Amino acid sequence: MITAHSVPQIAHTMSAAVDPATTTSAASGRRGVVRALSVAPMMARTDRHFRYFMRRMTKHTLLYTEMVTMGAVIHGDRDKLLGFHPDEHPIALQLGGDNPEMMAQCARIAEDWGYDEVNINVGCPSDRVQNGNFGACLMAQPERVRDCVAAMRAEVSIPVTVKHRIGIDDIDQYEDMARFVDIVRQADSDRFSVHARKAWLQGLSPKENRNIPPLRYDEVHRLKREFPDEVIEINGGIKTIEATNAHLEHVDAVMIGRAAYENPYLFATADRDVFGDGDADIPDRFEVVEAMIPYVERYYAQGWTQTSLVRHLLPLFHGLPGTRIWKRTLSTKHTSLTPGQVLQLGIDEVRERLSRRAS
Repeated sequence: MITAHSVPQIAHTMSAAVDPATTTSAASGRRGVVRALSVAPMMARTDRHFRYFMRRMTKHTLLYTEMVTMGAVIHGDRDKLLGFHPDEHPIALQLGGDNPEMMAQCARIAEDWGYDEVNINVGCPSDRVQNGNFGACLMAQPERVRDCVAAMRAEVSIPVTVKHRIGIDDIDQYEDMARFVDIVRQADSDRFSVHARKAWLQGLSPKENRNIPPLRYDEVHRLKREFPDEVIEINGGIKTIEATNAHLEHVDAVMIGRAAYENPYLFATADRDVFGDGDADIPDRFEVVEAMIPYVERYYAQGWTQTSLVRHLLPLFHGLPGTRIWKRTLSTKHTSLTPGQVLQLGIDEVRERLSRRAS
C-alpha cells in the first residue's frame, strides 16, 4: 500500500507530475537526486550479475558495486572491475581509499565510465582495509575524508557521497559521529549513508561487526534532525518495505544490505510502495527468472561460468514451497545444460512442486 510517506523528503520539492525517482535534492548545493532506497555495496555480492538481476524487480532503487580500491581502479582491469550493463542505472561506484589526489582520479574515471554516483567507504572494519588506511578507521580522520570529498567534487559533476559507521571503538558517542559529519560536510558531501552500528576495529570480524554491535537507529534519526540540510540515509538490519517506510518518516533514504541478498524479491514492490510509481509493474518470480535467461546465456557465451551467473538467484523463492528444489537445481553441476537451461529447469520443477501442492 502506498502511504503518505512513500516519497519522503523528496515530495516537498516536486509537483504531482514529477517522477519521484528523478527529483533533484532539496538540500542546497547537493548534486544528483535523492533516492529513497538503495541496496548496500556488499563484497562478493553486488557484482554486475546481481545488479542486473535486481533490475528485473526494481527500476528506481539505487544499486552499488562492490567496494573497489583506488589502486585497483587506477591500475587494474577496468572492464572487469567497472563494467556494467546500461540497465543497471542508477548505479554508484564505491571506492576504498584515503589519498585525495588518487580518489579524485578514481572519481573522474567513474564519471567517464558512466556511473551516476561515487561513494567513499568509511565503514568496512576488515584488517586488510585498515592496513590500507581506509574503511571504518577513517572515522578517526574526518579531515582526511573531507579532503577526499573536496578533491573528488572538484573533478566530477556526479554526486560524491560517504558511507560510514555510527562510531568506532571508543569513538562511539553521538557527539563523535556529529563531529565527523560536521567536518566532512565542509566539502559538501552529497549524502551521508550511516550504518547504525559502531564497528570494533579489533576483536570482531567483519561478519561479527554486522551483527554484534547493537543498532542505534535513534542516533541516525537525531543526526537528520540536527543536520536538516544534509541528506541522511540509514542502514543496518532493515529487512522489509514496511520498516523502510517507517524509517523514511525520519531520514531521507534507506539502504538495505544483507536482506536484499537473502530475500531479493522484497524489492519487487519497492517502485510502487517506496517511490510511489503507480505505473510500476510487479513481476512474479517466474517472470523474473524468464527475464534473466537471455542475459545469462549471453554472458555464458562470453566465458562466464554457470555458478557466477546463477548463484545470485538462489534465494529468489525465499520462504516459499519449492525453494529447496530451486536451490538444489541451481547448485547442481549440469554439464550438459547451459545456465539458461538450468534456470528453465528450475522454474519448471518449482511449478510442478506448487501444482502438486495445490492439487
